[in-house]
Amino acid sequence: MSAPIVRLFLAIVVLFALLVGWTSRWSVFDADELRANTLDKRPLFAALQVKRGAIKAADGKVLARSVRVRGRNGRSIYERDYPTDTLFGHPVGYANLLQGQLSGLERSRNDELSGTSSELNSIVDQLQGKRRAGNTVVTTLDPQAQQVATDALAGQKGAVVALDPRTGAVKTLVSSPGYDPNVVRDPAALRQLNLDDANAPLVDRVTQGLYPPGSTFKVVTAAAAMDSGKFTPDSTFDGRSGRVVSGRSLRNDGDQDFSDPTLTESLTYSVNTAFAQMGEELGKRTMGEYMRRFGFYSLPPLDYPDEQKVASGERYDGRLLPVVSPRVDVGRMAIGQDKLLVTPLQMAMVAAAVANGGALMEPHLTDKVVDPDGRTVKTIEPKQYSQPISSQTASELTQMMGDVVEEGTGTAVQLPGIDVAGKTGTAEIDVAQDIAQPWFIAFAPQDDPQIAIAVTVERSVGGFGGTIAAPIARDVLETLLSR
Repeated sequence: MSAPIVRLFLAIVVLFALLVGWTSRWSVFDADELRANTLDKRPLFAALQVKRGAIKAADGKVLARSVRVRGRNGRSIYERDYPTDTLFGHPVGYANLLQGQLSGLERSRNDELSGTSSELNSIVDQLQGKRRAGNTVVTTLDPQAQQVATDALAGQKGAVVALDPRTGAVKTLVSSPGYDPNVVRDPAALRQLNLDDANAPLVDRVTQGLYPPGSTFKVVTAAAAMDSGKFTPDSTFDGRSGRVVSGRSLRNDGDQDFSDPTLTESLTYSVNTAFAQMGEELGKRTMGEYMRRFGFYSLPPLDYPDEQKVASGERYDGRLLPVVSPRVDVGRMAIGQDKLLVTPLQMAMVAAAVANGGALMEPHLTDKVVDPDGRTVKTIEPKQYSQPISSQTASELTQMMGDVVEEGTGTAVQLPGIDVAGKTGTAEIDVAQDIAQPWFIAFAPQDDPQIAIAVTVERSVGGFGGTIAAPIARDVLETLLSR
């Protein structure tokens, strides 16, 4: 064979290989990345002809469905309908396919809902003359508890999130104010909601709201104090009010003095000066290490769009600030103040880790995916995210948090016949105007935890965690535990 022919043959082989490589890049190797690209609207417009799968609650209640309507060109297309209106607006989200807009589970489970998660099956179906149809997504959400949480917030801005600490299944996810996904089909209405900065109804306060956690963060500080071996539940501290921390006086609630309180007593009665000492003695590196173990400084591992999740931690100028930064006042951070900002989901994860013997499970909204023929094609199995603390530390913290509810600042969450473990928090927002951020985190039953919860109410005037947030948590816990 002559040299020119050989060169031509090799050139053809190389060009063919390049052709295969480049055509395979988008269809095979980078297919997932391409589908996730928010600029790529083609799959969304093609989905107008597809009967998108339903989204259901844990009990089978339909939260989202597709209905056939007549399009502008006279052809039949599918449109989303949300039978529960505002109740599940945030977790379910919306799918405005005509505008190429998706949020919530409608976005994070788009492949399953649109029937594109199994390309091979869709091709086979097309060859057989079948029309593509989406799969049904069954969630872990409990409609009754969702309603109770919404009613308990009573229109106040805030958030409630409850999950099963054993599996990470999210039972309740309420952000107030909510919105009706049916309304946002109108682009003008969606723009109006986006412009409502005062209420921010489209912001999911459970996963995107950043608030100072106040004394609920003392659970993290106590966990670090005991799990590191530096302190025990019986370690004592200077509980006098007015202790100087980072050059400034730090006072206890009501300017109350405590005589050498133990760590257990300090958590029960939420002694600021004791926890500030813990934070300073533990140091920034140890505090930062335990925060990361609990999930701080990372997006929560929830099956939810990344754009609708934020990481908790110390923040400065809108960005995460390392705990070791000179700007961090570790004493005040240890009591949940300083520049510490957290999401309600993050604090529910803290409570869940303690409840589950120190093992933190990945939170998830999806239970399973069912195809149009009723076959379960995917089941979300429980998955451990981390092991923030030992089982011994978790057991000690459980007893201490039980004391908070039994005789401390969290008595408002007591349930007849059920031992609840919890922690209140009242973060200072504007002392002069008496504006605070009330919190409550808890789990129950204490000896066999089935539900962990976090509740916060935004910018409450004259409110406390034990009087504002704790009763909301009690109502939701009672509902979920009565199942």
